[in-house]
Amino acid sequence: MSPFPRADYASLRVYDPGRRPTAVDLSDNTNLWGPNPDALARIRAAAPDDVRCYPEVYADTLRRAVAERFGVAPECVTTGAGSDDVLDSAFRAAAGPGDRVAFPAPTFVMAEELARMNGMTPVPVPWRTALADPRTLLECAPSVVYVCRPNNPTGGLAPREWVERLLDLAGASGPLVVIDEAYADFARESFVGQATERPRLLVARTCSKAYGLAGLRCGFGVARPEVTLEVEKSRGPFKVARLTAEAAAAAVRDGSGWVERTVAECLTNRDRLREELERRGLRLLDSSANFILFAAPSGSAKQDAITLREQGVQVRPFVDVPDLGDALRVTVGPWPLLERFLAAVDRLLATTRSGGSRPGAEP
Repeated sequence: MSPFPRADYASLRVYDPGRRPTAVDLSDNTNLWGPNPDALARIRAAAPDDVRCYPEVYADTLRRAVAERFGVAPECVTTGAGSDDVLDSAFRAAAGPGDRVAFPAPTFVMAEELARMNGMTPVPVPWRTALADPRTLLECAPSVVYVCRPNNPTGGLAPREWVERLLDLAGASGPLVVIDEAYADFARESFVGQATERPRLLVARTCSKAYGLAGLRCGFGVARPEVTLEVEKSRGPFKVARLTAEAAAAAVRDGSGWVERTVAECLTNRDRLREELERRGLRLLDSSANFILFAAPSGSAKQDAITLREQGVQVRPFVDVPDLGDALRVTVGPWPLLERFLAAVDRLLATTRSGGSRPGAEP
């Protein structure tokens, strides 16, 4: 008999982002201007059959909306319960137990977790090494290469020429290259246009960030039909709820221009927040996403995150980030929220630089 749980699950842990209820939550990189109003209108117009009946088997309504938005055929679109689901299905369609999944690190934490959940071997390659030569991602003969662009949690944008070189090296018979574009709306740049041209490329997107629909859990991917077909097989039917698919379709079409307006304001506030953090002498990384990663003022990301949370502001701590050390990630949102964040940072800096005890610190 096979053991339960699986032996390779012993080191896995349930996901815990460390989020706690706070007055100002800047930890999730969601759209802090709210949900897309077109999507919200569709939800408010729900009828009994939207809940009573099964959804479309493969979310054709959403597939058509994505196809219209990006100028591809509907059969080039796959969907899932969040982009995590698209990634999970793509990994499983392209690789089997024991196969390797390579990725530049640090990156989205679920890339490694999804590989391990599926019995695959994650192979992290330091970003500096990978950017120097994309061949380093192929040296382990992976079945999947994952690239988050812009990258989470650093916010960096791998150069377009570098991605094209990686795709050239992967070729038509190499690994599946998965580009996670969860934050691409904030970078004003995408590889969706090439997804139907390259034989081993899947571009994954989410409705949780720019579209403001994190609570609905919806994502999609674009690739050639022979790729999306295998991902659909891996994913299985009925994964996207009826209301979710139709609300997401309305958000993707964005008939009111709401997404464009909030993204534009987010980018303005990102630049302004960057200036404020630099003015305070804090080290940070360039960001093409809707967040900024900066060095923890005290040197301890976990302690600084606790201190800020005790002041009603939640950010995400990261430990031992290249070029920064311990760091804090803050989501960019409406400026009044960022003012409260900066006020909390000022209080943290005052105690840190004076050598005094931080609120909540052990005596």
